[in-house]
Amino acid sequence: MLNTARRFLSTLVTATTVAALVSATPASAQFGGLFKKKPSADQKAGSDGCDADSKNSIGKSILGSVIGDFTRRATGGMGVVGSFIPRAEVAGTLTNAIACRLDPDEQLQAAEATRSVTQSEQVGTTSQWTSQTRAGVSGSSTATAKTQTADGRSCMTITDVVIVDGEENRVSKQMCKNPGETRYVVVV
Repeated sequence: MLNTARRFLSTLVTATTVAALVSATPASAQFGGLFKKKPSADQKAGSDGCDADSKNSIGKSILGSVIGDFTRRATGGMGVVGSFIPRAEVAGTLTNAIACRLDPDEQLQAAEATRSVTQSEQVGTTSQWTSQTRAGVSGSSTATAKTQTADGRSCMTITDVVIVDGEENRVSKQMCKNPGETRYVVVV
């Protein structure tokens, strides 16, 4: 029993050290709301409506997911450590303006709605979802335009709507796929 506890603590310390050394990102950015400070009066929300410190690049999201998976394995899934890290699976499908308002399970639901709409490749197609983890959270994705670029890429404009506790957030994004590919990804 004592050896198991020591091994657990050793693994936990190692995971924490690796996380700190690998990333220059503050813990508040990697662990979402877990360590988030309340914004000061002079701190303004970002142009997308989320706190400025919640904006993460796709690389940061992927790194956060890797660190989160390592931490969950190291702690045996005990507790909430790592559960607030944005999922890498949605990085090419959701914009940060939408993802920052959703928990990881909701991010997957929103991403699936977007994938459903892009797979149809029909303007006007809408896919709706309702959170399975929080009351008062729902959303939809709607294809509002489709174009073909000179280099042969197919592109779609998708409008995502997320409603969190009665507040509607609407964001349009451009998604494209190269010739021969089956999946659309957000174009930066």
